[in-house]
Amino acid sequence: MSRTKIIAGCAALTFFALGCKTIATPLMVEMKPLPESYVASKDTLNIAATKWDLFYKDQKLKQLIEISLANNYDLQAAMQKIEIARSSLRLNKGAQLPSLSAGIGAAQRKFGLYTMDGAGNATTDIRPGQIVPEHLPDYLAGFNASWEVDVWGKLRSKKKAAAARYSGSIEGKNAIQTALIAEVASAYFELLALDNELDIIRETIVLQQAALEVIKIKKAAAVLNELAVKQFEGQLSNSKAFEFEIIQKIALTENRLNFLSGQFPQTILRDKTKFNAENTSPISLGIPSQLLKNRPDIRQAELELIASKCDVKSAKAAFYPSFTITGSVGYQAFKTALLFQSPDSFAYTILGGLTAPLLNRSAIKAQFNTAKANQTEALLNYQKTILNGYIEVANELSNLNNLKQLYELKDKEVASYTQSITIANDLFKSGRASYLEVLMSQRTALESKIELITTKKLQHQAAINLYKALGGGWQ
Repeated sequence: MSRTKIIAGCAALTFFALGCKTIATPLMVEMKPLPESYVASKDTLNIAATKWDLFYKDQKLKQLIEISLANNYDLQAAMQKIEIARSSLRLNKGAQLPSLSAGIGAAQRKFGLYTMDGAGNATTDIRPGQIVPEHLPDYLAGFNASWEVDVWGKLRSKKKAAAARYSGSIEGKNAIQTALIAEVASAYFELLALDNELDIIRETIVLQQAALEVIKIKKAAAVLNELAVKQFEGQLSNSKAFEFEIIQKIALTENRLNFLSGQFPQTILRDKTKFNAENTSPISLGIPSQLLKNRPDIRQAELELIASKCDVKSAKAAFYPSFTITGSVGYQAFKTALLFQSPDSFAYTILGGLTAPLLNRSAIKAQFNTAKANQTEALLNYQKTILNGYIEVANELSNLNNLKQLYELKDKEVASYTQSITIANDLFKSGRASYLEVLMSQRTALESKIELITTKKLQHQAAINLYKALGGGWQ
């Protein structure tokens, strides 16, 4: 074996040894398994698989959601993030391929006479009977190529990371869509609740005005004094003020829905009579492990974890020697008339190089440690997202069950207080009840009716939030 081959082999082994001298990459974080079920649930079906336009029953709400999906700015921005991630994927795919460029060039050179090149040119014929010109033109036209051979998978790892982040950007868009649909539906039912509250307060104002007229008649007959009149007038004014508060809340809620749907302020079409109807499909929970495939935020966190693992592999491969092949081919001459004379003007170069980091290893090690820390962070975020998803389902499930019981009790409360108004008025007319009892019965009945509407609104919102927590809305 020649001395040159021995030296080259030793150099290659040295480079490889330097490159392979890296630190291990274990993750000291233990994955926690999900529970087998939600509390005592035995559901196997999952409502998250149902498309949002089948889950929601109200046609006005469906139309509003469709407008929001078409016009919402956050959703449109998420679509641009997908385009950015797609471009990054194409960039990393292209990095694995050889680069090829074409070009033409012209140069003028003069070598000093007392140099090796100058002395050689002064005694050398460039053509028979013509020495090399002192001022030497140089024209060329051809192709240049370069290719880094991905021996250690550095470029492949970068491409896989970009592919995972591209898929993650799609899941991020799905997460925004899920949240948007839930927010629009929640605000829509809040608007229906305010419409029903406004009807109740207006009905109450009519009753209070009638009661005030009775009080004034009794005062004129000296049965009651001015104190009773002022207290009924005060209650009536309070109810009228409450009416304007509700009107303002309706305007704010409408504008919130207009903002979510990318519209300038306008009236939101809705049917307030459907507020007490079942406007969503029955909830079936499925099993917790289905969260991993249904919730886009969990899928996005998982893809980011995959990307971070690929980043670690790519950073680790940076320690290893890089093998690069470069070359050029074309025509070169000192006169343009001779440029394409073949084979005399034909020229080419080819070079293969093996390089390994020596002095900059600390910088590469810092990048490697950063990639490892990012991987650990991604794993922790993945576990946190899974835990958050499970807790959201558990919270909304508990909320929905308790609100069902609460609504039944509030419904009985409203029935009792509504009857108490009639009884109090009859007793007051016959002189067996005071005007304060009439006032109190009207006030408590109004409050109980508002609370009943609020409870119903919370039921709607709990069903919406549970559908979202299970991963529904992006399909």
